[in-house]
Amino acid sequence: MAENEEVDKKIRSTVSSCEAYFDKVQSRKNLPKSLQETLNSAFAGIPVSSFPQVPGGRVIEIPAETPVSEAVKILSDSKILSAPVINTDHESSLDWRDRYLGIIDYSSIILWVLESAELAAIALSATSATAAGVGAGAVGALGVAALGVTGPVAAAGLAAAAVGAAVAGGVAADRGMGKDAPTAADKLGKDFYEVILQEEPFKSTTVRTILKSFRWAPFLPVSTESSMLSVMLLLSKYRLRNVPVIKAGEPDIKNYITQSAVVQGLEGCKGRDWFDHISALPIADLGLPFMSPSEVISIESEELILEAFKRMRDNNIGGLPVIEGPNKKIVGNISMRDIRYLLLQPEVFSNFRHLTVKSFATKIATAGEEYGLAIPAITCRPDSTLGSVINSLASRSVHRVYVAAGEENELYGVITLRDVISCFVSEPPNYFENCLGFSVKEMLNR
Repeated sequence: MAENEEVDKKIRSTVSSCEAYFDKVQSRKNLPKSLQETLNSAFAGIPVSSFPQVPGGRVIEIPAETPVSEAVKILSDSKILSAPVINTDHESSLDWRDRYLGIIDYSSIILWVLESAELAAIALSATSATAAGVGAGAVGALGVAALGVTGPVAAAGLAAAAVGAAVAGGVAADRGMGKDAPTAADKLGKDFYEVILQEEPFKSTTVRTILKSFRWAPFLPVSTESSMLSVMLLLSKYRLRNVPVIKAGEPDIKNYITQSAVVQGLEGCKGRDWFDHISALPIADLGLPFMSPSEVISIESEELILEAFKRMRDNNIGGLPVIEGPNKKIVGNISMRDIRYLLLQPEVFSNFRHLTVKSFATKIATAGEEYGLAIPAITCRPDSTLGSVINSLASRSVHRVYVAAGEENELYGVITLRDVISCFVSEPPNYFENCLGFSVKEMLNR
């Protein structure tokens, strides 16, 4: 009963947050009612089946039993940020509820890495004789002192067994390590990395395991007969980053529509009267940016990269502007996708507890094509047009553009993919109940 009440409370909070955001957008963008109704009608008349396919025409799917480290490599090699997870117990099912467990992305992986790293540090600081007894105490220390969380580690099965197995053979004791977890992790260097990704039980941690505890967003597919208005509302008001497309009676996902793909689609509408009208407006006329400078979550360049990832996790956001000085000069950008540098480069991971944001950015800037290129901070000015912002988002394949003011590029705001999509749509009354057959509450509970 208590668990159900907690779920209901979380759903109400999520719905309330979505409603508040979208109400704010609608009140500030000031589009004529007739134009908004015309846009809604147009998007409602576009079937999802007509939307361009993902590159290569095939949606990348990851089996639930894939090790986390391998999943990271798949995402990185495929140049994607997320992928649907197949339930290998029901792989042949035609019902998406049975066939798919959810979506794995860098956000979920960051949560697992942060917690597993702290737990491994505790394990490595113990002797083999006492390791098995650390168990709950380690998790407790992790929750209070390190990350401020308590439940997911136990749920992920990384508690006492992890501590005992990680120090098999008394690795830390043999090296004369003390029982201070951070000190032990720092001194062990690459051995620390090996414990996280190459030793049991961390090595065998699967996508299925972390998906249960670190699920970032609901898995909600739409049918090929659905409209693009439905997809755009899910990607804007209801904050989904991607929407899988399915066809009734067929097992595979037919398409995978992301916020980025929709904004790129909008960019392709240049020359159409409705798009040219809206895109020519200064962002201020549409109420952008929707957050005040004080509301934008940022990170100082000399703060630890660990703090940057924790800040993204705590605020459920995908990126941060890197700033310097009292005027918050924008000097860089850190995003969720950058977690791959920690997991694919042992020399970076082994020292990540001491890396500043600035040092981390320097390291990934020289990582080479094998790991992809770091994405710098893309900016616009307060008097820029919406069209120029859309062009920056689409052409640079970024998820946010920072609004910079003054001669020193002072942080004034941020415009995200979600914000841009929200400028083009509004939600008709009871739309999801009427068109998709279930309420928002039921959707978020899936």
